[in-house]
Amino acid sequence: MRLSSLFLRVGVFIIAAFLSVLAARAAVAVVEDRSVVAVQEDLLDRGHEWASVTGDGLLVIIDGEAPSEASRFRAISAAGRVVDASRIIDDMDVIDSAGIEAPEFAIEILRNDSGISLIGLIPADTNREELTNRIKRLAGNQPVTDLLEMADYPVPETWRPALDYSLRALSELERSKISVNAARVSVNAIADSAEQKRQMETSLARNTPDGVALAVAITAPRPVISPYTTRFVLDDGRARFVACTIDSAEAERLVLAAATEAGFEGKANCVNALGVPSRTWGEAVAMSIRAVKTLGGGTVTLSDTDVSLEAALGTDEALFERTVGELENALPEVFALDAVLPVPPDASAEGPPQFTATLSPEGAVQLRGRVPDDLVNVTAENFAKAKFGQSNVTMGTRVVDDLPQGWTVRVLAGIEALSELSNGVILVEPDLISITGNTGNENANTEITSLLIDKLGQSAKVDLDVTYVETLDPIAALPTPEECVAQIGVVTEARKILFDPGSASITSDTQPVVDDIAEILQKCPDLKIRIAGYTDSQGREEMNQQLSQQRAEAVLAALRVRRVPVASFEAVGFGEADPIADNETEAGREANRRIEFSLIVPEPIPEETSTLEELEAEAEPSE
Repeated sequence: MRLSSLFLRVGVFIIAAFLSVLAARAAVAVVEDRSVVAVQEDLLDRGHEWASVTGDGLLVIIDGEAPSEASRFRAISAAGRVVDASRIIDDMDVIDSAGIEAPEFAIEILRNDSGISLIGLIPADTNREELTNRIKRLAGNQPVTDLLEMADYPVPETWRPALDYSLRALSELERSKISVNAARVSVNAIADSAEQKRQMETSLARNTPDGVALAVAITAPRPVISPYTTRFVLDDGRARFVACTIDSAEAERLVLAAATEAGFEGKANCVNALGVPSRTWGEAVAMSIRAVKTLGGGTVTLSDTDVSLEAALGTDEALFERTVGELENALPEVFALDAVLPVPPDASAEGPPQFTATLSPEGAVQLRGRVPDDLVNVTAENFAKAKFGQSNVTMGTRVVDDLPQGWTVRVLAGIEALSELSNGVILVEPDLISITGNTGNENANTEITSLLIDKLGQSAKVDLDVTYVETLDPIAALPTPEECVAQIGVVTEARKILFDPGSASITSDTQPVVDDIAEILQKCPDLKIRIAGYTDSQGREEMNQQLSQQRAEAVLAALRVRRVPVASFEAVGFGEADPIADNETEAGREANRRIEFSLIVPEPIPEETSTLEELEAEAEPSE
């Protein structure tokens, strides 16, 4: 009995040991498999597709050809974050550096009030001393921080023209960031005013090197206008803005809606400026315009918080009183209304005194008419010479007595208003200043009206017939439609418009890209643009088409919010059609998920034989 009990105990121990060995081997196999899968997935997520992972017990072996020593180190570090570093066996090779593709030559240049900084990689054969001296001359007394590295590789043909262009741009932009490589120059700068911004953009558009894409983004503060002025006129059934100033997109919507109801057509060219006297400015302007419409004609002028309403000659007095009363009670509290119902003037044997100033297209100025004394005559002459040049002014004035009070101020204000034109005529009378001419400034009407109201008071009557002529604009440099689309391509080449996964919501990181596209499109009027959305091939085809349509429409809506005129735009979703990369790889699918901008080209109209030609052909005898 004792012997059999001993054998039984030994047998149990042997079976337990065997089962423990099996369990240990199974546990090691599970750990090995999970470690290999986890490390392989992490390497793929980090872009190390070249690396492969195998297991040997608890050891993890990484092999493959790394593109560089840095890539090999990053792969080991990535694996060390998944499993213990002591379990990793490095069996990787590094590709021969002689076969590595040449690096991209590129420079980032930053210029501000603290000096100029440069960082990047330049060709080894660059004349470093000449480049440094050129930068120091631009910096003047400011410091220069040079962090450029050099590499001995073949130099792209367009590198030197791109660098020369960037340095020329740097000389004109005191606060800027310029990124340059052989294919593209990106300029970001800050201007002191909208006028300076337009000058910078025009200057940068000149002499762009061939084969180098240009992307320009210049920001400028909104102008400050004082007094803050809007004037709307409705006469003979014709509605127009003599001046239009707004402080926000919402104010512009209210003002233009009221003007459209009054019969206004066309473009208002409202100036978005600082200096608004009240947040209710848009409401006050809209109410005033509707009052003019109710009266059937007249002029309303808002100068800061003063509202001046002048009805048309012959307006019914009862209608005038009722309309003025309703407007006075409806206007926001800060605004004060002054309303005038004109009466027919008395006939006069003599015409009113006049003063005229004429500016020819060649720049010659002639002053004619009446002035009160010799001192005013000399003052007007010197003021004109200061505005138009010493040798360009011809005097034809005469001194007379009994001129209206304030005549001198009206004469000088007329000369200053003439300086806003490229050519034209100013006629000064006791109760009216008439201005006719051409200008290269889109905002000339607003600026001239604000000037005269500031000099002569809110009740000043001004008749403007000023035409904006683009060829006279010294800083007009509107790109062609093809150039606009090309600029958008440059913006979106390195920065895609991204959306939240599976939705049409544009990500917050992408908003600056949409801002840049909107700024380009605002300089390209009357474009017919197609915004095309594409997806990868994952998921059902119908769902992909719907998602691409929604994303294209989301981009269109984002541009509309940014005040881009999108009436002639169309948003089209093409789903997974027209892939530009392989949908079998993650990188390819990422490339296929995209938004593209293109011009809408009208299809040619096929030539058709007219009915008369068909009848004549049928009438001809057959041979």
